[in-house]
Amino acid sequence: MEPSALAFRHVSKAFGTASALSDVELEVGTGELFGLVGMNGAGKTTLIKCLLDSSRADTGSIEVFGATSLLPAARSRLAFLPERFNAPFYVTGRDFLRLMLRLYGRGYDEAAARAMLAALDLDLSALDKPVRAYSKGMTQKLGLACCLLSERALLLLDEPTSGLDPKARALLKAALRERHAHGSTIFFTSHSLADVEEMCDRMAVLHQGRIRYVGSPAGLRERFGAPTLERAFLACLETAVPLAA
Repeated sequence: MEPSALAFRHVSKAFGTASALSDVELEVGTGELFGLVGMNGAGKTTLIKCLLDSSRADTGSIEVFGATSLLPAARSRLAFLPERFNAPFYVTGRDFLRLMLRLYGRGYDEAAARAMLAALDLDLSALDKPVRAYSKGMTQKLGLACCLLSERALLLLDEPTSGLDPKARALLKAALRERHAHGSTIFFTSHSLADVEEMCDRMAVLHQGRIRYVGSPAGLRERFGAPTLERAFLACLETAVPLAA
């Protein structure tokens, strides 16, 4: 039986007396397109940091394709884009892609890089420009291009549409669907419930450090008899008992 792409087992994390995560249980199947939603401060980024071992969980365990996430070899199968992504300001876009793809163990291909930039609506001149000349949206597209070019088995994206205009958001969703169709598991956090409903096989609601719902977007609407996912999300936050579909 193929292991889950991600498995969080009883993960808890506190900062002093403040609990950020409390007994989080969550599995993401291999090949899923999965969305994690929650309010600001719900614990989404903390959960990702624990997965990446940049913040050690107090209790519980996390597995990536069946291997403990504490092993660098397990994390080598994923590509990560943080919410506040900033490339080194002194390199050009081409230099950044070349360096990162080398770290991913892949060679830089100019034609593939140009095709990816075009797919994300990033002007090809960005390859020759230093990153310090980029806007927020351009920087975000560069980071996304790097993740997609990595062709990793798991793409871990924290608010990937941050700073993108409507056209770029639509193009990114198309690029993620294509990467998903080629076998990658995609796990992303988002404040856009519309994006989650449109794209995700399953989703989870994280609130006050606890998983409140796991299942399909349609299942969440049905559970609360809500006409929109937004209404269902709000109702879920008011429910004390966690829900699983």
